[in-house]
Amino acid sequence: MERTFEELIERMPERLAPSMAKDHPNLPVVKEEGCYYYGLDGRKYLDFTSGIAVTNVGHRHPKIVQAIKDAADGLMHGPSGVIMYESILRLADELAEILPGELDSFFFANSGTEAIEGAIKLAKYVTKRPYVISFTGCFHGRSLGALSVTTSKSKYRKFMQPTGLTYQIPYANERECREGEDSARYVVDKLEKDFETLFNHQVTPEEVACVILEPVLGEGGYIVPPKAWLKKVREICDRHGILLIFDEVQTGFGRTGNWFAAQTFDVTPDIMAIAKGIASGLPLSATVASNKLMKQWPLGSHGTTFGGNPIACSVGLATLEVMKEENLLDNTKTMGAYAVSKLEQLQEKHPVIGSIRAVGLMIGIEIVHPQTGEPNQHGLMDILDRALEKGVLFYLCGNHSEVIRMIPPLTVTREQIDAGLHMLDEAVTEYEASLMSHLD
Repeated sequence: MERTFEELIERMPERLAPSMAKDHPNLPVVKEEGCYYYGLDGRKYLDFTSGIAVTNVGHRHPKIVQAIKDAADGLMHGPSGVIMYESILRLADELAEILPGELDSFFFANSGTEAIEGAIKLAKYVTKRPYVISFTGCFHGRSLGALSVTTSKSKYRKFMQPTGLTYQIPYANERECREGEDSARYVVDKLEKDFETLFNHQVTPEEVACVILEPVLGEGGYIVPPKAWLKKVREICDRHGILLIFDEVQTGFGRTGNWFAAQTFDVTPDIMAIAKGIASGLPLSATVASNKLMKQWPLGSHGTTFGGNPIACSVGLATLEVMKEENLLDNTKTMGAYAVSKLEQLQEKHPVIGSIRAVGLMIGIEIVHPQTGEPNQHGLMDILDRALEKGVLFYLCGNHSEVIRMIPPLTVTREQIDAGLHMLDEAVTEYEASLMSHLD
């Protein structure tokens, strides 16, 4: 017997693992288009999540839909290497034109986690060194290799005993700086000391294959480091012959206002992991390095059955075409600045809004307790629920789940930002009134 969608939703706890089905807000939808989801309840919801920074050109862009249809008329599956096809070669060629420096050689996979696994394996193979350094607060995925460098939340590692020989040092935290000090100078000096302590007491630099980081902290709270901090990481890696890996799974494909955050911060890594926005929702990712580095990784040292799927590669090409034709990098900078200006007005109005953290259309809105200034997860969830009731979908991040992620499609308009932030304003106002009544 075929069940209705409503009946399937009721049976969801039996059929789907809680780790798949219990995320926020679990909104049943029947359609997506542009900057909107259409719910099973008949309502239209403004989407400020982009499928967690995936649908950068908007949901179901006509050129994306057509690319899928056209590609399916030719090839459905690779596997690359056993056969070879035009879309994977053309996508590699197009990506090499927009990536920084000499990042021009690709191993295509399916997910961001897979791209991270490839990046770490490549670094270890090429350097013949065993250790990896990552930063506290970064998120790099949940397979065991990627999990060994993921520290955004301890719950992700609980009982998992992630494999791999890794060390962690603190990510840039300008809040630690005392009032009146140069915060950028402070985090750069601290970084130098943290590396020095690590190298003096736990591992020698000659044993370290790579340093891996998110150029903007994503799941860990949307922390935007000073450019000088990233440049210092690059300098330290160069000093010791350590490869630098950028995890640009979330920051890539225009999210920060440039093709990649590496260009936003003017720091080029040796290896990059890219995914999410690469193919507008189809499974595709890549480990990227220079041809000089990549050719040291011989046949059999890494592999894939589904990576670089011909339909996904065709959609990757269409995604790049849309971004260029619609000037989405410029729109990201313009709309990002506009959104921040509107959020700063809300920040002055609402004591529960802490810091606004933003680069391009990667925007974090911290929610705090108005009396203590401490992270306020309960308040955040209340606000997200109220905002959804009004018709706008946000997501969350931060070590304490205290930061609202605002990551709309890069096609977002001024009118859509106004509408979404008006609903957020109403949601925060209602939450503050409820909170004050309880405090009284």
